[in-house]
Amino acid sequence: MYRDILIPTDGSDASGTALDHGIEIASSMDAKVHLLHVVDVGTEMSASAVGNIADDLSETLDEEAKEALNQAEKMADEAGVTSERAVLEGFPEDAIPQYSGDNGIDLIVIGESEDSTLTEQLFGSTTEDVLESVTTSVLVARE
Repeated sequence: MYRDILIPTDGSDASGTALDHGIEIASSMDAKVHLLHVVDVGTEMSASAVGNIADDLSETLDEEAKEALNQAEKMADEAGVTSERAVLEGFPEDAIPQYSGDNGIDLIVIGESEDSTLTEQLFGSTTEDVLESVTTSVLVARE
């Protein structure tokens, strides 16, 4: 039923839950998982006004991406699941649907945290934005 499963990951507990679900589904269907980390340009733009902090932040964000993807790839390998990893810069709510469309994704497995910030309560979360902007099936994995 599913051949290509996209699992966005940022190293959070919520994305860990999504990894658990997505890798289990992929294992049972002999599907490939696409592990995606989006370096949020909103965070980078916020820091760019602060001068030298921007370079340090970019380096930190790149390191976080590498760590999150290394952990996700290790989980897939341990389960015997084929994986492909990618890092994109942009807004996650735009980059995730774009990657899905460009790569023939059959299922997106995305985490949603139980702890939402006031901003997420007022304006919506990345998960909600992705749900509204894709035609692909989406599994929301809650912690």
